[in-house]
Amino acid sequence: MQSGLNDIVQIVLDELVSSGVELGLQVAAFVNGELVVDCWAGVADEATGRLVDGDTLFTSWSTTKGFVATCVHLLAERGRIAYDTPIAHYWPEFAAAGKEAVTVRQALSHTAGVPQMPDGVTPEMLTNWDAMVAAIAGHELLWEPGTKFGYHAFTFGWILGELVQRVDGRPIAQFAREELCAPLGIDDFFLGISDSEEPRVAPLESALPPSPEDLPEIERQIAPPEVTTAEVFNRPDVRRAVIPGAGGIMTARAVARHYAMLAGGGMLHGVWLLSPERVDEIRTPQTEHLLDLFGAKDVMGLGYKLGGNAAEGRAPAMGEPGTFGHAGHGGSLGFADPARGLAFGLTKNRLRAWDDPTQSTAYRVAEAIRRRLDGGS
Repeated sequence: MQSGLNDIVQIVLDELVSSGVELGLQVAAFVNGELVVDCWAGVADEATGRLVDGDTLFTSWSTTKGFVATCVHLLAERGRIAYDTPIAHYWPEFAAAGKEAVTVRQALSHTAGVPQMPDGVTPEMLTNWDAMVAAIAGHELLWEPGTKFGYHAFTFGWILGELVQRVDGRPIAQFAREELCAPLGIDDFFLGISDSEEPRVAPLESALPPSPEDLPEIERQIAPPEVTTAEVFNRPDVRRAVIPGAGGIMTARAVARHYAMLAGGGMLHGVWLLSPERVDEIRTPQTEHLLDLFGAKDVMGLGYKLGGNAAEGRAPAMGEPGTFGHAGHGGSLGFADPARGLAFGLTKNRLRAWDDPTQSTAYRVAEAIRRRLDGGS
């Protein structure tokens, strides 16, 4: 490992835990394909006192979306999916209620107009793949596709997961395992945990404020408070379900290794999964010209958030423009920084939010790495 870098990150993690900001967390980072940071701190399970180690698994919410997007790009690379083709070409039932023109590009960039969850969705329904995709296929559009950005917090995963299955024939969990994770040597990314692996999972703990009583209805539709909780995602049946917009369970090493391939222009350790041209395309801004549902900016690539200034709708924790990745509810993060050859993964069990993104755990840790790589202390 790069001299001193792992020690620097370990000090930051230990401070975050000792101060009470975090309960337990892991960080991994690759530079030019080499694992240079692999450290952890804190408690995985307060009830038992189990400590975090390098093999602890964390439910990492929308950090999962980056893996799902990459699966779509693998099929695009093979000529089996085209970004500007309507989803209904591959999944005819999706054309219902006026959605026949919604494209793969619009689904990847959260401009499809179908962010709403089914009315009355329950934790049990989250675990029923067929029920969820049928309900989403039947949804009406909330806006004309391509005219607005609206974060598809949960539906992103079912729309693109079903697309992968319709094109390839394999469920998204199997496709991700066999076509993305296995070639890269990723052992610890799960869309649906097994009985044997569950003892490694760190229960989630929420330090988030309760949902306000006057939460706008559109926000309730997109991420229903009744199911967007630590308690729901700690349930054994939910952990075992395939929820590709928010339910991935993983280690920081898995996250960082995935992004190491993308930081390497589509290649890691001699394994090519995507072309450099494809990697450049998927990190090209798609939504700079759009306002989101609440009148703000949100700049997305094809399935990934883009790095940069928060005032411009970008993600500061990822660094400068040109970086790309995905964060998860409560503070997990994975990203690729091709200019530095850096790939980053952070997983954690205490769900937190920050008014200032430059005060977040992910920013603090990633910035410590960038400073060191750029010649600082």
